[in-house]
Amino acid sequence: MQDIIHIDMDAFYAAVEQRDFPQYRNKPVVVGGDPDKRGVVATCSYEARKFGIHSAMPCARAMRLCPNAIFVRPRFELYRQISQQIRDVMFSYTDLVEPLSLDEAYLDVTQCKRSFGSPTLVAKAIKNDIKQVTGLTASAGISYNKFLAKIASDLDKPDGLTLITEKQGSEFVKQLSIGKFHGIGPATESKMQDLGIYTGADLLAWNLEELKSIFGKVSDYYYHAARGLDHRKVVSHRQRKSIGSEKTYNEDVGDIKEMLLRLENLAEEVWQDLSGKHMTARTVTVKVKFDNFVQVTRAVTLANDISKLGDITASLQDLLYKADVEGRRVRLLGVSVSKLTLLEQVDEEQLSLL
Repeated sequence: MQDIIHIDMDAFYAAVEQRDFPQYRNKPVVVGGDPDKRGVVATCSYEARKFGIHSAMPCARAMRLCPNAIFVRPRFELYRQISQQIRDVMFSYTDLVEPLSLDEAYLDVTQCKRSFGSPTLVAKAIKNDIKQVTGLTASAGISYNKFLAKIASDLDKPDGLTLITEKQGSEFVKQLSIGKFHGIGPATESKMQDLGIYTGADLLAWNLEELKSIFGKVSDYYYHAARGLDHRKVVSHRQRKSIGSEKTYNEDVGDIKEMLLRLENLAEEVWQDLSGKHMTARTVTVKVKFDNFVQVTRAVTLANDISKLGDITASLQDLLYKADVEGRRVRLLGVSVSKLTLLEQVDEEQLSLL
């Protein structure tokens, strides 16, 4: 049996701002873009959440919900530095740390570097260390798998500590609302509710073949989660699947030449990131979001690995036209590359062929 901890920082970006600026404490703080433009909420303080504000919400709507909210531009470089401090704390307890984002991670403490007697005491010690090092609070969920540990960390926020034991697991999941399952978003939740699946107990009544006929490959995860099971391991070094850059514009773009120019600028950022990581790629993808918020992507897989910026830009015009942009206005453009390979691996493959 594994001992898994999920650590989730409490309103991370907003908490950093409240830590650094005493005048923001106990006030509704929204970290994100400009409410007078097209900014979105990155995160907000718990005081702001009481008004119904949440991440990814347009800042203009957040301001309508709470006119007294304090809007703060994000300081990502600082957040990254603090995130590294938090990870250093985690790695002092175990080498099996799987970061999910700047503010959350899974830890496998089955073989903990320090002896505390139980994973709950380990989680408590990690929380205390994070508070000492950063001045910020974290919530921790402890369980025997990743699925339940993540749910547990969200049950008692902020500054929470929740354990779900193996004996409690299956019964706990039965009463759990389907929308609380990690990995089930609003669209899947609605689809499941149309099928009469509102709780873990409802999901438990479906066999694997029935689920596969509707939900496909992800059904294995749903089937096991309904039984309180999750066989995924904590993976310390997850391989990156894509590298990309995108931008939302303050004013919609209607001219195709201008769209192409902006895509080329994004492609240059992607190329610098790709080459800086000593990687190559095979697939180029263009992302377009129109002024009605409909989003499309178009991709091409190249015959050879990308070796220069021109390999990316050569595909952009064709992909842009395939996105059917002619006569339409665009609010977001993005470029990404995928099917990544480390250049060292490419060299080794070529040598083995020779």
